[in-house]
Amino acid sequence: MNQLVPTKANLIKSKNMLEFSIKGFQLLDKKRNVLIREMMNLVSRAEKIQEDIDKMFSETYSVLINANITLGSSTVEEIAISIPKDETIEVLSRSIMGVEIPVLKYSDKPKGVSYGFFRTNAALDMAVAKMNELQLLIYELAEVENSVFRLAMEVKKTGKRANALDKIQIPKYRELTKYIEEVLEEKEREDFFRLKKVKDKTKR
Repeated sequence: MNQLVPTKANLIKSKNMLEFSIKGFQLLDKKRNVLIREMMNLVSRAEKIQEDIDKMFSETYSVLINANITLGSSTVEEIAISIPKDETIEVLSRSIMGVEIPVLKYSDKPKGVSYGFFRTNAALDMAVAKMNELQLLIYELAEVENSVFRLAMEVKKTGKRANALDKIQIPKYRELTKYIEEVLEEKEREDFFRLKKVKDKTKR
């Protein structure tokens, strides 16, 4: 700071940088607050989905046990292997305050039965239906948890940048502005007294 020449031009630059830093901090602080609010909403949603998944897992397990008992585990496994994989899912994205978060696109309509009625029963049909419901919940949870993670990373990054402005840049430019103003005021006083002395000498 002592190396900086305290001129009016540098005072204007310092004031501009101070104003710019303050506005930058305010914008980053608003962004951080919006991200935190969105993240907390998603966390609440994730907790609700997790509860639904736990409940659905319990129901699915009970139905699957019934299917294994009535058909035999080897038959159930053989039929399960024959069921085609769901390859219709798409990963899209949307932006929240510049943060890209995933949006999974998939069909939530009930799927038709892909196996024959030979060697199957209602217990197996129910198990497959439950597993399809469970799969959709897992898709939803994956989308929400990934979004929470990305928002949390952005909140951390934004917080660091905001703190750097608030704790380092803004105090630095405030101090610099004050220093230049004080030096310029002192120079103005010296010039005033010097001019006054010159005028007094001239009068004499």
